[in-house]
Amino acid sequence: MRLHIIAVGRLKAGPHAALARHYAERLAAPPLIREVEEKRPLPPAELREREAALLLAAVPKGATIVALDGRGKPLSSEAFADRLGRWRDSGVGDLAFLVGGAEGLGEAVLARAQLVLSLGAMTWPHGLARGMLLEQLYRAQQILAGHPYHRG
Repeated sequence: MRLHIIAVGRLKAGPHAALARHYAERLAAPPLIREVEEKRPLPPAELREREAALLLAAVPKGATIVALDGRGKPLSSEAFADRLGRWRDSGVGDLAFLVGGAEGLGEAVLARAQLVLSLGAMTWPHGLARGMLLEQLYRAQQILAGHPYHRG
């Protein structure tokens, strides 16, 4: 199963990028990361919908979509690993994680997602959310392999 992280905005060099790179490199098959950006200054609602269109245009055809959104379902690391394992075992070829911009995800993304996932009730910077997602993908990999890392 190929993992894709499709995110609004460029992750600049610094601690967030280092964290994301650290966990991406630990994955058996590093995810394909694609960044999209709308450069025009648009009103918030219009920007959110334009970014949604850019995100969805970057999703591989037939991919299963997971949208990261604070209104989504919070999962334990074990439940997240279980979900990934079920997708993998059912033959999902591409799994795309979509991370919105400062205005959040547009309704078009939420409607297309097979899972809307929350990283918790707190609001996180989008760069940090990418690192947290990658850490949880690595943790899920370890859980599915039976490695004790996930208990730490």
